[in-house]
Amino acid sequence: MVQKDRYIRFDWAVKRLLRNKANFGVLEGFLTVLLGEPIRIVEILESEGNQQRENDKFNRVDIKARNSKDEIIIVEVQNTREIYYLERILFGVAKAITEHIELGELYSQVKKVYSISILYFDIGKGNDYLYHGQNSFVGVHTGDFLEVTTKEKDAIVRKLPAEIFPEYFLIRVNEFNKVAVTPLEEWIEYLKTGIIRPDTKAPGLEEARRKLIYYNMDRAEQLAYDEHINAVMIQNDVLSTAAEEGREEGWQKGMQEGRQEGRQEGLVEGRQKGLAEGKQEGLAEGMQKGMQEGRQEEKIENARTMKSLNIPSAVIHQVTGLPIEDIERL
Repeated sequence: MVQKDRYIRFDWAVKRLLRNKANFGVLEGFLTVLLGEPIRIVEILESEGNQQRENDKFNRVDIKARNSKDEIIIVEVQNTREIYYLERILFGVAKAITEHIELGELYSQVKKVYSISILYFDIGKGNDYLYHGQNSFVGVHTGDFLEVTTKEKDAIVRKLPAEIFPEYFLIRVNEFNKVAVTPLEEWIEYLKTGIIRPDTKAPGLEEARRKLIYYNMDRAEQLAYDEHINAVMIQNDVLSTAAEEGREEGWQKGMQEGRQEGRQEGLVEGRQKGLAEGKQEGLAEGMQKGMQEGRQEEKIENARTMKSLNIPSAVIHQVTGLPIEDIERL
C-alpha cells in the first residue's frame, strides 16, 4: 500500500507516458484546470521533445497537442536554468503558428497557441507561482479594450485580440508553498512534490493516481526513471555550486576591483585636491609677492622724490628703509 504512494514526475510522464492516447485524460485534466475550460486532446503533434532517444536532454521535455477547438497547446517542462528562456518560448510559439498554416492559406487559418511552461528554476523576480500573459490593445487616452472585427463560421463577429494572439503561462513550481485547496493548487503540489492526494477530485489527478504509479513500471523503466531523477539532481547541484562559486568569485573580484578603483579614485582625487591647494597657495604667495614688490617700488619712488629735494641719504634711509648705497645710485 505504501508503494502505491510513489508517483512518476510529470516531466518523465510527459516524455514517456502522456503521449499515449490512452493517457490523454491526465494531460486534459491539467489543461482544463489551468485554462479554466474543458480541454480535449485530439492528437499529439510532432515536436522537438517527441523524439525519444537515449541521449535526449533531461533538462527539458515538451509536448505539443491539438485540442478539439483546433488550437495548438505547447506544454514544456524545464528543469535547469536557461538565460534566454522567454526568447526561446517566443520562438517556439512563432514556429508553431507558421508550421500549421500552409502557404497561400487565409490568415483566418492561423491557429491560436497556448504556451505552458513548468519551470523548476528561478526565472527572475516575482512573488507568485503562476504568471499569465496575453496580448490586449488598450486605448492610450480612453483606457478601453479594442475589439476587432473578424469572420467566424460565415458570420461577422467581434473578438478581443486575446482570443486570437498566443497566451503564455509560466508556472514557477519551486515558489509554491501553500496548502493545496483548489484543483490548480493540487496540480502544482503534484508538480513540485510528486504527491497526489488519495481523495483528490481534481481533473486529471484521479487518472494520474491510477496511471503514473512508479511501481507499475517494469524494472528497466524504473532504472531509466531513477537515472533521470539522479541526473536532474546532479545537474541542479552542479548549477547551484557553480552559482555559489560564481557569487564568491564575483565578490572577491568585486572587492579587488573596488580596492583598485578606490586607490585610483583616491589618487585622482588627491591630485585634484593637491592641484587645487597648490593653486590656492600659489595665488596667496603671488599676492604676497606682488604686494611686497609693490611696496618696494613705492619706497624707491619716494626715495627718488626725496633725493630730488636734496634730502640727505641718511634721512631717506631712515624713512624708506632702503640701503644707503641703493639710495646713492638713484
